[in-house]
Amino acid sequence: MAARQTCHSLYTSTPLASSTSSFMLMTLSSLVLMILLSHISFSGWIRNLLSLTLVPSVFFLGIEAIREATGLYLNQRRYIADLLTKSKMDGAKPCSTPTSTTVALTATDTEVFDDPTLYRSIVDGLHYLSFTRPDIAFVVHRVSKFMHQPKQSHWICVRRILSYLKHSISYCLLLSCSSSSTFQAFSDADWVGDTDDRRSVGAYCMFLSSNLISWRSKQQATVGRSSTEAEYKALANTAAELQWLQFLAAEIGLHLSQSPILWCDNIGATYLSSNLVFHARTKHIEIDFHFVRDLVSIKKLTVNFLSSHDQLADLLTKPLSPARFNFLCSNLNVRNLPFRLRGRVEDIIKSTEDNTDTEDKHDL
Repeated sequence: MAARQTCHSLYTSTPLASSTSSFMLMTLSSLVLMILLSHISFSGWIRNLLSLTLVPSVFFLGIEAIREATGLYLNQRRYIADLLTKSKMDGAKPCSTPTSTTVALTATDTEVFDDPTLYRSIVDGLHYLSFTRPDIAFVVHRVSKFMHQPKQSHWICVRRILSYLKHSISYCLLLSCSSSSTFQAFSDADWVGDTDDRRSVGAYCMFLSSNLISWRSKQQATVGRSSTEAEYKALANTAAELQWLQFLAAEIGLHLSQSPILWCDNIGATYLSSNLVFHARTKHIEIDFHFVRDLVSIKKLTVNFLSSHDQLADLLTKPLSPARFNFLCSNLNVRNLPFRLRGRVEDIIKSTEDNTDTEDKHDL
C-alpha cells in the first residue's frame, strides 16, 4: 500500500472520487471560504453579512469555530476527546511534542502490532484532526506509511501523538482579519530523511497575509542525489500550489497587492530559480527547473533566501526539540485558546462519554 501524504490546503484542487473523499472536500471548501471571507470582510456588505451570520461559536463536521475580536479560532477539542477515549488514552500522561528526535521508524521492525484495525482507525482519525493542526502533519505522515503492516514501534509512536494531543487539546488554528492580501510560502525538504528508501520529505506552508491556509508534508517520489535537488523539487511543488491559489483568488475577486514570495533556506535552490549558469548540472530536474524559472522571469513569483532558523516549514519535515517545535507552532498560528474560552479536559472527555452512552442506549 502506498504511503499517504499529509496535505491540507483549506481548499483542494485535486478531484476526489469516493464519497468519503467528497465529504472531506466539502469540509475543506467551507474552511477556505471562511478564511478568504475573513480577509475581504473589511469592506462593504460582506462585513455586514458576516456580522449577522457568524455566531460566536459554531460546530461544523467536528470542527469548532469560535469568533472573537482577535480573529477566528478553529479547534477540534471534542474530536480529540473522542480519539483519546476510543484508544483508551484519555488517562495518558501528557507529552510536550508529538514525536521523539531519537527514534527512527522503519518497516523492518520485527514485532508486529496485534491490532492493525485499531491502528488504521486511529491514524485515519489523526488525518482528519490535522485539518486544523499543522503541528502533527509530519508525524501523521510518518505513521501513515505503515498502515498495511503496523509494528509495535509504530503503535508506540501513535500513542505518543495521542499523549501530545492530550497535552495540547486546547490548541487551535488562529485566523485573523487583515487589510493586506499577499501570498507567502515557505518550502523545505529533509534530504534522504527516510531510513527505509532514502527518499526526501518535502513540505510547504502557505500564508494569505498572516493566516496559514495551506500546508503539506509528503515523501518525494524519487531519491534526490543532492540536498539542492531535493530542495528544488520541494520548491517547484510549492510554486505549483501557489500558482493554483492565485487562480482561486482571481476567481473569487481577491486582488493580490504583489506577486507571491517563496522562501527557501537552500542557497543553491534559490540561485537555480533565476540563474542559467547551473542549467548544465540540473538536466535531470529540467522540467522543475524551467517551470520555476519561467514564473520568476515573468514576475509571477519571487524566490528569496532565508536562514534555516526562520524556516517555518521545518516543522513539517523532521522531528524537533521542544523549544524549536513550540517556536514554529507559534509562528504557524497554532495557539492555545484564551483561558476564558477553554473548558477542562476532563469535562470535554466526560461529555463525549455521556454522548456515547446515550447513543448506545438508543441502539438497544
